[in-house]
Amino acid sequence: MIVVGLTGSIGMGKSTTAAMFSEAGVPVYDADAEVAGLYAPGGAAVAKVEKAFPGVVRDGAVDKDLLAARVLNDPAALAKLTGEIVYPLMGAGRAAFFRRAEESGAGIAVLDIPLLFETGGEANVDAVVVASAPAEMQRARVLARPGMTVEKLESILVKQLPDAEKRARADFIVETGHGLDSARAQVAEIIAALRARGAATG
Repeated sequence: MIVVGLTGSIGMGKSTTAAMFSEAGVPVYDADAEVAGLYAPGGAAVAKVEKAFPGVVRDGAVDKDLLAARVLNDPAALAKLTGEIVYPLMGAGRAAFFRRAEESGAGIAVLDIPLLFETGGEANVDAVVVASAPAEMQRARVLARPGMTVEKLESILVKQLPDAEKRARADFIVETGHGLDSARAQVAEIIAALRARGAATG
């Protein structure tokens, strides 16, 4: 099975691209959804996060805004959250995803991971797909989100690898600035290329 890492900076259309892979029948592991589940009431991370960062749990769930305020500008705190709590818990969910994908006979599986390059995750995949769009389109998309401000956007971008570097390190790029039909066609081409690669090596 060919494992694909899908990434892209905030507002670049990564989630939409992931949905297109899923629509095409390719299993997709959503790292953000996994984290949301870990932070939800009853989630495996709730007690651990509250112990490490007292006061960030509200109504049985991790309050992401309160947690962000504690870790976003504190590299040591962020490293503790991700390295000691979140990433180890995510490993179990990812393993279960791979088992299901293998059992379904999938020849390709996609890992939708926002910080793929930033966490060194590209070393664990066979190919990297980067969703990308012009900077002005990215900015407009993000600032249209509820509660988003220029300051929040800048604080997020500074922690993400620049788009130009992601593009340079990608095996495939999905240009999301030309509309959904164009992006869907690009995804179909990538799937065909990956299947051809699998047939050639299999």
